[in-house]
Amino acid sequence: MNVDSIRDGIVIDHIAAGGGMKLYRLLGLENLDVPVALITNVVSSKLGRKDIIKIDAAIPVNFDVIGFVDPGATVNIIRDGILKEKKQMGLPERLVNVLRCKNPRCISCCEQELDQVFRLANPRTKEYRCLYCETKAAGI
Repeated sequence: MNVDSIRDGIVIDHIAAGGGMKLYRLLGLENLDVPVALITNVVSSKLGRKDIIKIDAAIPVNFDVIGFVDPGATVNIIRDGILKEKKQMGLPERLVNVLRCKNPRCISCCEQELDQVFRLANPRTKEYRCLYCETKAAGI
């Protein structure tokens, strides 16, 4: 398999195997009009198997979504064919409009213009709770 290098864009690397498709969907990459490569089950000495996403355009991405799906992922920012920045992800303290509260009585379910905000309640178990009603977030 041959996937060309990119001149200006983003490479999301070290995604745990199987997490690439979740990221692709949550980041809305299917809506882009630029080349996007999703490579799954790549052999990795560090992880055993991993997924990689290459976006061949300098677009904004939500780093909180990446950290939520896989806190061990890395994001490489490429400009003019050169690695300009490498970011290590981690669990974000807050998630805004990534998850939806499942409590039908929560104000965030009734007020359409209100953001869906979740805070990290337990980093060890990756548990997030609604900022408004404290309901535990359902998985994605």
